[in-house]
Amino acid sequence: MSRHISEQYDLELGAIRDQFMEMGGLVEQQVADAGLAFITHNLPLADKVNENEARVNQMELAIDDNCVAIIARRQPAASDLRRVIGVMKANADLERSGDEANRVAKLAHSIADQDLPADQYGELRKIHADVCTMLNRSLDAFARLDVDAAREVIASDAEVDDAYRTMVRRCTGMLKENRDDAAHLLNQMWVARAFERIGDHAKNMSEYVIYQVLGRDVRHQPG
Repeated sequence: MSRHISEQYDLELGAIRDQFMEMGGLVEQQVADAGLAFITHNLPLADKVNENEARVNQMELAIDDNCVAIIARRQPAASDLRRVIGVMKANADLERSGDEANRVAKLAHSIADQDLPADQYGELRKIHADVCTMLNRSLDAFARLDVDAAREVIASDAEVDDAYRTMVRRCTGMLKENRDDAAHLLNQMWVARAFERIGDHAKNMSEYVIYQVLGRDVRHQPG
């Protein structure tokens, strides 16, 4: 009987992790599509991101409900409890990443009637690509409970932060010289800020990997 209960419990834990990874795949696509929609002025793609936002929210609620049910029914302790809490915490960061993608998709409508800039959004493309990589690697580390991979994601967040600050300084300087392009430049900075936040959420999810495996809370300190 004890073995049967343990096996059933493992199946329940596996199910919520599978749900989380399914949601992760959808959010990854949302982030990729939102960035591409803004950078290429692709409004149908932006609309697709906006339409999928409700699905992301529903998945977040379902995962949270299932985690709470496991805690109430099984009363897990030690590493098992960390596994459930880790999913719940990462679930919140994943949903917020989807929110940021949705925000970028909405901003794509604001600039769709304008010409592409001379640099083809070069800085923004780089930040977007780096953040997509961070999110992918964070989810992979979460799936494999790979502490080393998680630490690599955490370390890479500094590069995204630096690139974001550099872009903001450049756009701010251009604003002083050309007020006519203010709206477009401000939208680019808002999009860069959304990407930077997605990088932060990917970093957070990687920190929860370390928490699950080692029982260490490495937020606000070196991993």
